[in-house]
Amino acid sequence: MSDPAIAAKLAPYKPKHKVRFVTAASLFDGHDASINIMRRILQATGVEVIHLGHNRSVQEVVNAALQEDVQGIAVTSYQGGHIEYFQYMVDLLRQNGGGEIKVFGGGGGVIVPDEIAALHAYGVTRIYSPEDGARLGLQGMINDVVERSDFAPSGEVTVDELKSGDRRKLARAITVIENDPDGPLAQAVRNAAVPPTPVLGITGTGGAGKSSLTDELIRRFRLDQEDHLSIAIISIDPSRKRTGGALLGDRIRMNAIDHPNIFMRSMATRDTGSEISATLPEAIKACKLSGFDLIVVETSGIGQGDAAIVPHVDCSLYVMTPEFGAASQLEKIDMLDFADFVAINKFDRKGAMDALRDVRKQYQRNRGLFAARVEDMPVFGTQASRFNDDGVTALYHAIAAHLAGKGLKLEPGKLPPVGTKHSSQSRAIVPAARSRYLAEIADTVRGYHRHVGAQVTIARERQSLRTAKTLFAGCGKPVEHFDELIAWKDNQLDPKAKKLLEMWPDTVKAYAGDEYVVKIRDREIRTRLTHETLSGTKVRKVVLPKFADEGETLRWLMKENVPGSFPFTAGVFAFKRENEDPTRMFAGEGDAFRTNRRFKKVSEGMPAKRLSTAFDSVTLYGCDPDERPDIYGKIGNSGVSIATLDDMKALYDGFDLCDPTTSVSMTINGPAPIILAMFFNTAIDQQLDKFRRDNGREPTEDEAEKIREWVLSTVRGTVQADILKEDQGQNTCIFSTEFALKMMGDIQEFFVHNQVKNFYSVSISGYHIAEAGA
Repeated sequence: MSDPAIAAKLAPYKPKHKVRFVTAASLFDGHDASINIMRRILQATGVEVIHLGHNRSVQEVVNAALQEDVQGIAVTSYQGGHIEYFQYMVDLLRQNGGGEIKVFGGGGGVIVPDEIAALHAYGVTRIYSPEDGARLGLQGMINDVVERSDFAPSGEVTVDELKSGDRRKLARAITVIENDPDGPLAQAVRNAAVPPTPVLGITGTGGAGKSSLTDELIRRFRLDQEDHLSIAIISIDPSRKRTGGALLGDRIRMNAIDHPNIFMRSMATRDTGSEISATLPEAIKACKLSGFDLIVVETSGIGQGDAAIVPHVDCSLYVMTPEFGAASQLEKIDMLDFADFVAINKFDRKGAMDALRDVRKQYQRNRGLFAARVEDMPVFGTQASRFNDDGVTALYHAIAAHLAGKGLKLEPGKLPPVGTKHSSQSRAIVPAARSRYLAEIADTVRGYHRHVGAQVTIARERQSLRTAKTLFAGCGKPVEHFDELIAWKDNQLDPKAKKLLEMWPDTVKAYAGDEYVVKIRDREIRTRLTHETLSGTKVRKVVLPKFADEGETLRWLMKENVPGSFPFTAGVFAFKRENEDPTRMFAGEGDAFRTNRRFKKVSEGMPAKRLSTAFDSVTLYGCDPDERPDIYGKIGNSGVSIATLDDMKALYDGFDLCDPTTSVSMTINGPAPIILAMFFNTAIDQQLDKFRRDNGREPTEDEAEKIREWVLSTVRGTVQADILKEDQGQNTCIFSTEFALKMMGDIQEFFVHNQVKNFYSVSISGYHIAEAGA
């Protein structure tokens, strides 16, 4: 039987007011699994959540909290620097009139009890510890968060205050209107005379990429007009009918709104049964009263028969994808009757050009524009996820011209027009012709194993025929037919398989002695084949199977083989190194000088220097150290801070990076190409400095080039560069996946052209993903 006290503890708290929260993971922190769990429970408890995702600065979080007029902020911090981060957040809220906003946080065992007490004393509402989680449970913690934040935002707003352009007053006004749609402020806004500010409405199916496309349009307005326009964005998402909570997640896609001229407000539909909020007209009017040049409204996802946005806007954009089914489905889409523009987003998908043709034709039929060319219909192919997409630029120019006709004051633009109406340089990470490349690899491997099985059978049958021939000959029986059969089987045997069996006796002989000789790059390397244990027993390093059956011998040779031989099941090298201790000399904390001292300490007296370098989160995200508190607290935390080539030189000062016994491993992923370039230049400059010391002069251009070539072909080490791990596990992705993979390919091409043979350009491992624990 259940305990009523426990049931009450686990039951979600029922808020008395409409509670809104901003959630995020802190700056330079990709560990977002925890905050995602928390914000989902917040939503299920009836909270409207504006989720910002991971790696968010204090300024971003505070700006969002003020514009969204929330009651609380919830942030997780697992990467250190939490004291500076949370204190800076409290300071910024107080400085910008947001002192009533509650601040909550957590970081597992990273934030210790003394630090929690200090943050509480500073003004943070609550930092939850692992002990709190064990005592309260997840729902219990969220209940505490919501109960502490269950209040109505205070303060009245007048129409005159809205006209002053105060963004904080505008945010509060929208809150008051949402919470009391029949109240005095809502009535005053409805009756107020407003300027004819043009309104752009963006609607479309869920998952079509409306938010990303909106962000790209805002970016182009900013670039084209050089930030002279002030823009308000109203983004609407659906409320959950059962709980009343909502995920207002469009802000996470907005990368171009961090400017004083841009204001964004997320609204929930709050049981309207429509894709828009019931108070959207008043919210638009409030923005007009605040003096914006342009207002952009983005609705939640809509169905075929929805077009509620049209009466509230001056220009409407319908966003869809190429996957709409049969062309007849287009006849059911109501927005194709009303939209001024149509964007077929995600234009890199299969069938996009066919979709563009069909939608243009349907638009022409709906409007009866048969005198115009179908290519002239305002239908565009866009790829909002691609940088500087020309399809998006074409759409922007068309919308800007239309809005100019509605009263938008535009200056001569900086963005040149494009000669296309759809994405013309679309390129998928995996080309369409190779979309089955993983299946092809699997088919090739399975085919190889089938081939091995067939060759094993032939080899066994050939051996059996030879044995039968010997037995028949011993009994004086005729054996002529055996020769024909043996020759037939011998012809069936693959030449490579035949060669493996022919060389097998030599292989057995080579591994039977005390020493093995192998040639690598024209060098003869001798390796002892036995190792003497502490008890004096000689153990062979490579033990070969003792099959009598040629079929089983061939199976082993083709599926396993000795180390250093195809298919490299036992490794790509014939033997492991014996001339250096595989000790991992791990370091990374503080600045380059401190980590350098640590490297020297851990490698002292060791014949081989195997330096393994950890970088701080500021470096991992490709940023520079700064005195700004939320950055300052992360510098040198859990890794070394590297921002310049001089830092890299100081990091490895005193180590000859071209010494055959020195190797350097760098755990860096997002900015791996930049850090790798710094490392190579450090190694090159080391040798150039050595030349100057030894010769007392500057090297000539030819000598410097030869030194550079020698360094690149000699230096040893590994750079992690595991973008797969970042994409799947830790979120330290500072470039798009496509661009990051292209850079990996460029690095490998550079390695090939420059004979870089001793340095690994990438290290991809499932262990990395498990270790990341995001």
